[in-house]
Amino acid sequence: MLRADYVLGLVDGEGSFNVRINTHKRRAKIEPKFSLKLRYQDRRVLEQLQTFFGCGKVYIQRDSRVNHSLCYRFEVQRMKDILEKIIPFFEKRMPLLPSSKRDFQENLQSQ
Repeated sequence: MLRADYVLGLVDGEGSFNVRINTHKRRAKIEPKFSLKLRYQDRRVLEQLQTFFGCGKVYIQRDSRVNHSLCYRFEVQRMKDILEKIIPFFEKRMPLLPSSKRDFQENLQSQ
């Protein structure tokens, strides 16, 4: 089982918080996303992260660009999971995430 401090460090180095506004079919829809990408050898870590948060999916991410290897991505896109699991976890621990704190707060404010 992953520890909270390990998750914080992992997300600080490899994670991201994004918000996209999808205007498909003339309706604006807010699509938040929390994600983390690692090399294929570290897929197990992403699966443990999925268990840790109790939500999200682990996807394969193929990349045909030169010098890019096969990767896996852990993503949480469901609004309920982000609001009830992801955000509360990071809000409790924000002082420990100086570089991600700015991205997290900016994206949270844009919702």
